[in-house]
Amino acid sequence: MIDIQFIRDNADLVERKTKEKGYNADIKQLLESDSKRRELQQQVDALRQERNELAASMKGQKPSEEQMARGRELKDRLADLEQQLTSVESKFNALLKAVPNMPADDVPVGASEDDNVESKVWGDKPQFDFEPKNHWELGEQNDWIDKERAAKVTGSRFAYLKGDLVRLQFALIQYVFDTLTNQEVIQKLIDDNGLKLEAKAFIPILPPVMIREEMYDQMDRLEPREDRYHLDGDDDNLWLIGSAEHTLGSMYANEILPEASLPLRYIGYSTSFRQEAGTYGKDSEGIIRMHQFDKLEMEVFSTAETSFDEHLLLIAVQEYMMQQLGIPYHVLQKCTADIGKPDARGVDIEAWLPGQAKYRETHTADYMTDYQTRRLKTRVRRTDGSIELAHTNDATAFAMGRTMVAIMENYQTAEGRVKIPAVLQPRMGGRTEI
Repeated sequence: MIDIQFIRDNADLVERKTKEKGYNADIKQLLESDSKRRELQQQVDALRQERNELAASMKGQKPSEEQMARGRELKDRLADLEQQLTSVESKFNALLKAVPNMPADDVPVGASEDDNVESKVWGDKPQFDFEPKNHWELGEQNDWIDKERAAKVTGSRFAYLKGDLVRLQFALIQYVFDTLTNQEVIQKLIDDNGLKLEAKAFIPILPPVMIREEMYDQMDRLEPREDRYHLDGDDDNLWLIGSAEHTLGSMYANEILPEASLPLRYIGYSTSFRQEAGTYGKDSEGIIRMHQFDKLEMEVFSTAETSFDEHLLLIAVQEYMMQQLGIPYHVLQKCTADIGKPDARGVDIEAWLPGQAKYRETHTADYMTDYQTRRLKTRVRRTDGSIELAHTNDATAFAMGRTMVAIMENYQTAEGRVKIPAVLQPRMGGRTEI
């Protein structure tokens, strides 16, 4: 959520930026509900104080009829007002939760992803003296991808990955962990990008792949629910995560972190699950859009002052690893309609796929400010003793399937084999081709 005081002070701005993001939060009704809530709270507080004073005056002596009558009157009046306050607070919270995070000043205003702005192009697209195949043709030729048997066993949009493709995935995982836990690499990226950050390495983490509904909602990643998998009949009301960030970002809920511990940078690996509702017929071939996929996700907890530089660092990490793999890509600054409800800013990286002759998304970087931590109550105790909300960032390190797709299509040979990027060869037993 965003700060209600900010909304009070900037109602017109919040309403305009909410519409620019494509949301229909009722700011006028929210402020009316807020005013009613505060009025009722003042009345409740006044009655509670009078009740306490009355109780104190009767202590150690027999109450008079007048005192007893006033006590009953206060009890009934307080019960009525507390019921009204509960109802108004429920309405207020629902209206406040509907307000998206405010987009940063440099976010392009747009109505759909078509209005995202290309900010950078890197790498030369490979030139082939043969007709390049797409990844599912290569997967079928080499017996690396079996969707037919997966459909028989589990259903559509699942796959068995086999053989050298599996080894390639684990080589990528090891490469990411080796890179992000190397403090010298992090320092170089900070220096090269002129960032004012501490060169702390990332901490590897294997997060849970299930999350309680309360935490999912506080992360503001539960919606749209039709895209999530719910575990029916579970007493804890659990959902399968759609990305590691969902259980990484919520891990410090209701906690106060000492300032000296920040930034906390995590690199998490998990299997993720999405129903891909509304995508019938899209990417039905291959492993681009699956119900189950593996992903490496970065999550950072920081102070407010450093959070934007942390966002830029995560993008620098993404670009560095793509360049190390030698995959051509472009960078898109996402527009207001595409950055997502909790995001103040979002950047996508799309890899060039020769077999499809177009760029496809492989990475995203989300800058959330304190939008998530306000609901999660994740705070930081500053060195002077004051307590503030922490800030969060998350970003893709590698979505395993999509990254392997990019490698397969960019490094394919005329014989239908795939060359291994140089940085992965030591993690593939020195092999240069699969």
